[in-house]
Amino acid sequence: MTILVLNCGSSSIKYQVIDVINTTSNKLLAKGQIERIGLSESIIKHKPEGKPKYEQIKSIPDHSLGINLILSLIVDKDHGVIDSLEQLNAVGHRVAHGGEYFQDSVIVNKTVIKQIESCFELAPLHNPANLKGIMAVENIIPGITQIATFDTSFHQSMPMKNFLYGLPYKYYEELRVRRYGFHGTSHKFVAKAACELSGLDFNKSKVISCHIGNGASVTAIINGKSFDTSMGFTPTDGLLMGTRCGDVDPGALTFIAEKENLSYDKLSDMINTKSGVYGITGISSDMRDIENAQAEGNKRADLALDIYHSRIQKYVGGYAASMGGVDLIVFTGGVGENSDVLRDDVCKGLEFMGIEFDSSANEGVRGKDKVISKDTSKVKVAVITTNEELVIAIDTFRLLKKRSEC
Repeated sequence: MTILVLNCGSSSIKYQVIDVINTTSNKLLAKGQIERIGLSESIIKHKPEGKPKYEQIKSIPDHSLGINLILSLIVDKDHGVIDSLEQLNAVGHRVAHGGEYFQDSVIVNKTVIKQIESCFELAPLHNPANLKGIMAVENIIPGITQIATFDTSFHQSMPMKNFLYGLPYKYYEELRVRRYGFHGTSHKFVAKAACELSGLDFNKSKVISCHIGNGASVTAIINGKSFDTSMGFTPTDGLLMGTRCGDVDPGALTFIAEKENLSYDKLSDMINTKSGVYGITGISSDMRDIENAQAEGNKRADLALDIYHSRIQKYVGGYAASMGGVDLIVFTGGVGENSDVLRDDVCKGLEFMGIEFDSSANEGVRGKDKVISKDTSKVKVAVITTNEELVIAIDTFRLLKKRSEC
């Protein structure tokens, strides 16, 4: 089953073409991305398996033209991987926010489209772009089956005690204010993959998944279901991140807004784009830059990394307590997969939980699936490379098979 997976951002499209044979067997045919959509010099990078990489700079004013270009590339005689668009069985989409509507991936229909639209106010930067991708495919390949996979759906299993804020209840009932959580597709994928690598049963284990990148979150998973997660109503909550502040006293925000005479938009911009490790260091949001600055003796870089690592450690310890123990801790994401220093720092001091960390096994691990705890460790620790597009493709395959069996 040949499936095109699209991840549409506000000015970008990431994509993969995957041949899914069954839920455990698949083959990547092509992947790529378009950047700077809407600008005069948009960039497309296309890499078909077994063929040279193709790159082009041209004007791509909107998502519809971008998807048209992707479709033309995957059937191109020189750069393509299928003979015609008729060989595509379905298109799977990443959608940021599903509110309380979706606990699983779904086949897109008119009702689903309206529900995605109703979540625009919950994810104003992401859902409109995600829907643009769905509508563009419908216009270009009318009638093709499309699947939506939501970042929030995995977390819909959280009990109310973990998702409700201590605010007047009417704001949950009337405005849908609650903890939703994000990165759900990644957390589900890496937790399951890490269990398989460690010899554990995903559906009978307690897992803490740490998705650490420019955006970062930690999720507690009990028997295959999300129990709690660090991101909240928006992705700003929880861990210190590249440019997001993470946990902060809301009273401090109202104090700053009053003193600085900040509008809502300016306050939102400050906590989302000018805070985090960038805000503390004033250098960069890229952890590689911060680590380089630390090596050169920059004290604020050293402080930012100390806070960054300790916040992850605090969530890991807190979730282990709330779950009544943990069997496995997983690191993923751009930083989680590539920073052996971060993994070492987070796991230090957690020996009381039953972790016997293997520093030598951890050293130098970058973008590789590996268990990095000792064989005698009661709590396993692993690094897993995330693949959200593959999860979307497998969900698409699963829903198509289910529909054909009905």
